[in-house]
Amino acid sequence: MKSLMELLSYSALPSLSSTKQLHSLLITSSSLSQSPQLLINSYSAHNDLLSARTLFYQTRTRQPIILYNSLIRSHARNHQFSHALSLFAHLLRSSTRPDSFTFATLLRACSDNFDDNGLKSIHAFILSSGFGSDLIPITTLISTYSKIGRLDDAVKVFDEMPHPDLVVYNTLLSGFGYGGLWMDGLDVFSRMRKRGESPDGYSFVGLISCFWDPNSLQFARGVHGLVLKGGFEFNAHVRSVLVSIYLRLDCSDSGNQIFKELSCPDLVTWSAVITGFFKAGKWQKALELFREMNDSSIRRPDSVLIASILSGCASMATIGPGKEIHCHVVRIGMDLDTAVLCALIDLYCKCGFAQMGLQVFKTMPDKNTITYNAVISGLGSNGLGFEAMRVFNNMVDNGVKPDNATLSGVLCACAHSGLFEEGSRLFRTMRDEFGIEPEMQHYVYMVKLMSFVGKLDEAHELVEGMPSLPGSRSGVWGALLWGCGLHGRSDLAEIAGRMLFEIDPGKGAYKVMLSKVYASEEKWGDVESLREKMKGVKIVGLSWV
Repeated sequence: MKSLMELLSYSALPSLSSTKQLHSLLITSSSLSQSPQLLINSYSAHNDLLSARTLFYQTRTRQPIILYNSLIRSHARNHQFSHALSLFAHLLRSSTRPDSFTFATLLRACSDNFDDNGLKSIHAFILSSGFGSDLIPITTLISTYSKIGRLDDAVKVFDEMPHPDLVVYNTLLSGFGYGGLWMDGLDVFSRMRKRGESPDGYSFVGLISCFWDPNSLQFARGVHGLVLKGGFEFNAHVRSVLVSIYLRLDCSDSGNQIFKELSCPDLVTWSAVITGFFKAGKWQKALELFREMNDSSIRRPDSVLIASILSGCASMATIGPGKEIHCHVVRIGMDLDTAVLCALIDLYCKCGFAQMGLQVFKTMPDKNTITYNAVISGLGSNGLGFEAMRVFNNMVDNGVKPDNATLSGVLCACAHSGLFEEGSRLFRTMRDEFGIEPEMQHYVYMVKLMSFVGKLDEAHELVEGMPSLPGSRSGVWGALLWGCGLHGRSDLAEIAGRMLFEIDPGKGAYKVMLSKVYASEEKWGDVESLREKMKGVKIVGLSWV
């Protein structure tokens, strides 16, 4: 038995099958208590988290903090956030104490899940546990607040630090980069230099990423000058972000020039310039560069680049280039990558070939919540509500837990296809059956569904009886106004219109919708009166294509 345990300890990680066999052997020999941690780690490494968690909870000996951290990280990485938090609760009840890495792992989970309430709770635990001056959780805290869009809180945490180091400054700069706050980024960069901190490549990547506003082009050029003076022009990440920013600021000549000057651009830089041209709307140039990269045989595209290119092809709303990339994906053996397959589903659905997207989905070896969401949303947007419901039922039958986005996708599919009974049943049972509280987007799709089938009075009652939820109510009132236009209900349209004018008085589209309702009932006096009120309001028409 000892030799088996030594093999598990020192050899390469055994397969999942071997791990289960060893687990069974340890149980039958009553030796499981010797070292359950090794089995738990092996189960976690193979993503068999149910077995890892079950064995962990069955173990009566004191578990080390490193094992807690490993399990929490594995569950968070697989988007099993509720289990990650349950493990943390178990930790707090045990005699083991959390360390700085525990909090850092939990904060990253909150960031991935956009969990604002969980973030506040973990922040409180950090302070009450005496880790308020520990750089690891505090730096992660700044990063997490930034990623979920709460930059004011990130700045507040930063300002409370007596002696922030370069890593902390870089984290805050990256936070401003997420929000495109270039003036704040320049201010922090200036403060950092005044404190005697010398910027490194990460500093410049964070600062350059802030320049989203076209009015900031000259400042971006100034930072580019600092990059040259500091000798960072050969840093791969700095070069790639410079290329991206110039293309984002509609200065493709500068971005392309930087790229051409590189003797041997790496994959990061190739990806930056290709995706940059896609974002700038220059699809042909982006595809030419992708072909050039493949023809050079120097760089092999990774799944991130392929997914980005497929996303760009989807925005072109033409299927030809996307199908070529699909063939290339099969040739290079990337047709089993989840990110690539999700991008393919999105491509086919956006280009009107939803059945091909469904075929791609059926070939996927490992289906998770993200992949189910992709195909459900794609089918629904193409009016294939019955197929979307069939995929959703298959998802539930296979034990894949739906999330908020899943139910939004299904309700959207029902709204587009007029599946009132199916949508109503799902909306009524989502709390009890799936543990998901209805959010604003769920109400929007439900109101749209009820309006589509002519149940306008019931839709109005639903809107009036909504609980207080985050987000603007313009979506639900807009859905009701749309339904009034569909069925010629000027009485309810006036109520919805008044609410929309109060919520968003500057938006002229609602007035246009109400005007059409009046016109459909030949209420020309009301039409004329509304048009008088609309004078001076700029109505912007925007086509997705």
